[in-house]
Amino acid sequence: MAGHNKWSKIKHRKAVVDKRRGKVWTKVSKAIIVAARHGGPDPASNLALRYAIDEARYANMPRDTIERAIKKGAGGEDTSQYETVRYEGYAPGGVAVVVDALTDNRTRTAADVRGAFNDHGGNLGTAGCVGYMFLPRGRVLVAPAGVSEDAIMGVAIEAGAADIRPPEDDGDPWEVLTDIPAFLRVKDAIESAGFTIEEASLAMVPEATSAVSGETADRVGEIIEALEELDDVQKVYTNADFR
Repeated sequence: MAGHNKWSKIKHRKAVVDKRRGKVWTKVSKAIIVAARHGGPDPASNLALRYAIDEARYANMPRDTIERAIKKGAGGEDTSQYETVRYEGYAPGGVAVVVDALTDNRTRTAADVRGAFNDHGGNLGTAGCVGYMFLPRGRVLVAPAGVSEDAIMGVAIEAGAADIRPPEDDGDPWEVLTDIPAFLRVKDAIESAGFTIEEASLAMVPEATSAVSGETADRVGEIIEALEELDDVQKVYTNADFR
């Protein structure tokens, strides 16, 4: 789940427990397989694979599991014809939601995504209905322990970061946003400086947020969780600001 709000950060922390880790690993493995199949097994020359491997690494996926996924994709062992599909829709309170999926059956995935929206008071919209509210960005979450504002800003800005957002609450990570071309450079600089990266990936970041609270916030959270539980869904982005 991407976005910079309290609910998503709580979800991010919960995602590291064993119950959630298996599903995260399954989704990342699929991304690695597809990237290796289309661009080859070398992350130095296959940027999509580099992104997927890094995401797997920050999700604590074992190295041998990553290597098996690369071999599976590059060696042609997996013959599924996956394609990327983006869905857009609305959650309660007019909250915008963008869903990125990797599927071998568009009909099945569209029905599942529509059902997740409908079951929790939202609705699936048409292509482009909310996408214009988001910008593609590189997003790096840095563990807050021992991190000073001057230190993280000095490293990130020097490397080309576009924005740095401090933790909203104790235990929340620092959020570093970049333009896409600067993503790897900024991420590598942060890691080389000794900071602990909790998560790093390309994301759709909302230009403005929509405040939700109470029952509406709960229902928005339910839609996001239902979408994330779908096997074909890779990422869910929202402009919700949970109060």
